[in-house]
Amino acid sequence: MITLDAIDPEPLATFWSAVLGWPIAVSTPEYAMLTGPAHALGIGAVPDHRAPSWPDDGHKQFHFDLAVQDLEAAAGRCMELGAERVAEQPGETWIVLRDPAGHPFCLTDAAAWG
Repeated sequence: MITLDAIDPEPLATFWSAVLGWPIAVSTPEYAMLTGPAHALGIGAVPDHRAPSWPDDGHKQFHFDLAVQDLEAAAGRCMELGAERVAEQPGETWIVLRDPAGHPFCLTDAAAWG
């Protein structure tokens, strides 16, 4: 299981549930958990949470890389759900976004993942 920090876990759980297609198993003001096919995603309340940076200035902890069939369509869907596209992008086969709590994550072309 991976756990993300956030000021408010419930809206972030709703966002990641929609992006990943994983159901929300627990949702409280202090903690939320999504359950996937073989993993879980926890989201814990941290009142003084500071979003990681992109590009990395030494504060980024980690980020998700999600393989998708259509980069622009997937990015558009994520932005409809509340993600934000970052200004600095790493190239043509990746799109970097921030979730509603500010965590960076990447979308990449699934065809490139041999």
